[in-house]
Amino acid sequence: MATKVSTRDHWEKFWQERKEIDQVYSNDERIYQNLKQITNFENKKILEVGAGSGRDSLKLFQDNARVFVLDYAPQSLEIIRSLNQQENAALQCVQADAFQMPFPDGTFDIVFHQGLLEHFRDPLPLLKENFRILKPGGLLLVDVPQRYHFYTIIKHILIFFNKWFAGWETEFSVGELTRLMQKTGFETVHSYGNWMRPSLFYRIFREVFKKVGIQLPLYPRGFSPFRRIRDKVRFLFSKKRLAFYTFLDVGVIGKKKQNI
Repeated sequence: MATKVSTRDHWEKFWQERKEIDQVYSNDERIYQNLKQITNFENKKILEVGAGSGRDSLKLFQDNARVFVLDYAPQSLEIIRSLNQQENAALQCVQADAFQMPFPDGTFDIVFHQGLLEHFRDPLPLLKENFRILKPGGLLLVDVPQRYHFYTIIKHILIFFNKWFAGWETEFSVGELTRLMQKTGFETVHSYGNWMRPSLFYRIFREVFKKVGIQLPLYPRGFSPFRRIRDKVRFLFSKKRLAFYTFLDVGVIGKKKQNI
């Protein structure tokens, strides 16, 4: 059996089918919010690798950063160019291979990627390339699927039957991700996690209904008193280390050591 991989064709098809970007779930500003805890963005030079829709980068641009977006899928960059026009933004689009980026050493203050690292069987070369293009003391944010989640089971069943949208994908615990970044030369300065909102099951049902011509809302209204209680419980639990084994996604922010 041939080894399953994630290819450019998978991503071209993915973004071709998602040109209506307002119907694609966003990251709820978690990239922006977690970076904001560590640093400000004024006049910073920032790169998003594997930019997808570019919406995370747009938020950083609106905070007066100079932002570059890199992707190897032309369809993704077309969506970002449309976003530039709609939002009167100036995200600088670069089509290139994330393993051989066309930037000199020490170019950026911040590099980040979400939903990228998990698509490569050997993640270290990508992290080393991130390290290379960062300035000493620069920050790298990596956001990935968390290993111990029901999503992981569903995903690997779909991969086995060649039904996974991206061809192949893995996942990480927060400890695994932290060790990978430390191995590359980063000092961990922050870690975080995120629960899926709306839930995984709602999103599955929404996709099923879409295939039969029924369009459910992107975000269900829900019951306000219950939602407030749920959010308060989640907030309190999120401060516990155990929560990292229940999140759908985890992220680690590392700082490039200046003496490497």
